[in-house]
Order: sequence, then structure tokens, then C-alpha cells
Amino acid sequence: MAREITVTVNGTPHTLEVENRLLLVHLIREKINLTGTHIGCDTSNCGACTILLNGKSVKSCTILAVQANGKEIQTVEGLAAPGEMHPLQEGFKENHGLHCGFCTPGMLMRSVELLEDNPNPTEEEIRWGISGNLCRCTGYNNIVKAIQWASAKMRGEETPSTEPEFVS
Repeated sequence: MAREITVTVNGTPHTLEVENRLLLVHLIREKINLTGTHIGCDTSNCGACTILLNGKSVKSCTILAVQANGKEIQTVEGLAAPGEMHPLQEGFKENHGLHCGFCTPGMLMRSVELLEDNPNPTEEEIRWGISGNLCRCTGYNNIVKAIQWASAKMRGEETPSTEPEFVS
């Protein structure tokens, strides 16, 4: 059975007809054609599909598209204006916070909410805050540094030096 829904994605309204069983991650990737939201596990374990739904980070593989009807969705594509980078994206670049990059969109989206809730988190608070998002190749140290770097920049402070740790 199909149903018409309207969602606003990165500020743009979309009215679509969807099957009741369609997952939000598939709506974003296949119907709206924003492929920055990754499908990692389809079981909510990895967090690669994390987006913001009405400002809260959620794993879009666990939500039906019809449940998002009337809601605001922000994906990694909506973090900054074209040609610009959000401070978190800059932080990941400057601190080598990504390796293969598969987990990065979900990490970024989770970190957006984390920094909105706590603009100056400790290392422990960052590690706890991103604990629902798995990275299989960085060891997390540079991800934490990237979030600390972005946090400082967003507060208008001097950003920490960027001396990344490389995992062999």
C-alpha cells in the first residue's frame, strides 16, 4: 500500500508517494537521490545512516519513511552551503578524522547534535556521544580530535594544533 508524504530535506520540501514499509534511509538515497547517508548494517548497529530528524540524530535505517511525514530532515549534504564546509567537516579534514570515509557522514551528523547540546564537551563526553557510531578503521582518536577542533572553532576559540595520530 502506498501513501503520500511530505518531508523537508535540507530545507527543500518533497512530496512523494511511498510504500508503508519503505525505510527512511531508502527514501533519502533512492527517492530524493542524496547518497551521502550511507547504508551500513540495516540493523541500527553502525550509525552510518545517521541523520537529523527535527534536529535530533537518528539512525534512518530504523525509521519508516511514513513516520517522517511532516518533519524536517538534515543530511550531510545540508551541513554547509555548496563550496563551503561546516566546522565539523573542516575538523575531520584538518585532523585526519576519516580513513575510508564510510562512517564519516553518520559521525558528522551525530556530532552536530552533540555540539549543539554541549558546545564544549570533554574527550570522554565526545567518546560517549559518538559511541553509537562505529568506525572500523580510524581507532577514533582523530575523530575525537576533529570534534574537539570543530568545537573550539564554533566557540570562536583558537583551534587545537592538528597533529594526527596514524593507525597502522
